[in-house]
Amino acid sequence: HVQLVESGGGSVQAGGTLRLSCTISGFSYKYYCLNWFRQAPGKEREGVAGIDNDGSTSYAGSVGGRFTISKDNVKNRLYLQMNSLQPEDTAMYYCAVRDAFCSPNRDAYDYWGQGTQVTVS
Repeated sequence: HVQLVESGGGSVQAGGTLRLSCTISGFSYKYYCLNWFRQAPGKEREGVAGIDNDGSTSYAGSVGGRFTISKDNVKNRLYLQMNSLQPEDTAMYYCAVRDAFCSPNRDAYDYWGQGTQVTVS
């Protein structure tokens, strides 16, 4: 049974930094994508950053250069380092996994965490 648990959210001022973590258990896909999504109130859930099994990364245009996605295969953790945070980054952040190449389509992901709130003021 695949489980994902996010942590690291919080409230920061504009220009601040946060590091989100996602602890993953129960999956053993050879080919996979781990992705961060976010959803602001009244908006669609959108892809933020993805990383696949060989370490290739992709980013939404709105976060490129500010956010960095990484993974630790030993600890089974996914990270999102968020720098220069802006009020428009305020959202619930989710990690998700699928057993294929990365896709920005949220419907393509099989398993999701419960989310962690990020608030930037």
